[in-house]
Amino acid sequence: MNRSIAVRGLGTLVLCVAVAGCASIAPVPYSEMASSAYMAPDKSDVSGRVPYRYSTPVDWRIYNKVILDPVVIYRGRDHQFGDMSGRDKATLAAYMQNCFADRLRGRFVLAREPGPNTLRIRLTLTGAVANTPVLGTLSRFDLAGAVYNGVQAVRDGEGTMTGSVVYGVEIFDATTSRLLSAYVTKQYPAAYDIKATAGALAAATAGLDKGADALMAQLN
Repeated sequence: MNRSIAVRGLGTLVLCVAVAGCASIAPVPYSEMASSAYMAPDKSDVSGRVPYRYSTPVDWRIYNKVILDPVVIYRGRDHQFGDMSGRDKATLAAYMQNCFADRLRGRFVLAREPGPNTLRIRLTLTGAVANTPVLGTLSRFDLAGAVYNGVQAVRDGEGTMTGSVVYGVEIFDATTSRLLSAYVTKQYPAAYDIKATAGALAAATAGLDKGADALMAQLN
């Protein structure tokens, strides 16, 4: 990388820091999700990660089995994939399926048919942003980026030029098909997770890991 390119790159970095990131997206209720009409702004969520939610009183302890439907890639006009390729969407959907299945397996028996004490979970991948090549990593070491990302790390906020993923979760009683819980969420890695800045989809997959952990915290 020659000096002029480096200067232009760091200039872009400073500009992106000034506007709090280059390609940030915020979840919406996603009109073509079946549970969209039930969800409302979640005023208890101070993190901004789960802005819309529907919930009912549920004793999750009575459920010991779960059906995990194949991940749906959202096709509605209000999707938030930008110009992400179909191949990258499919890669994220496959990772999401495996990631959530692994987490659920630690608490539930994975089932294929409805039955007593069984949940059905539907995951809808609604959007994602890829990492900004090179600059995403550099922003953790450049002075301007270090200051901004340091503040974000304390706030558990989103780092500069780092990818993210947004998706919907719908949880049903498998026997009655009653909707028990639904939400849309945005997930991203910690601001100083350097590993998650390497590779176009690394931040989005790290976000899916965090999202799967958050789901399990709800169901435990």
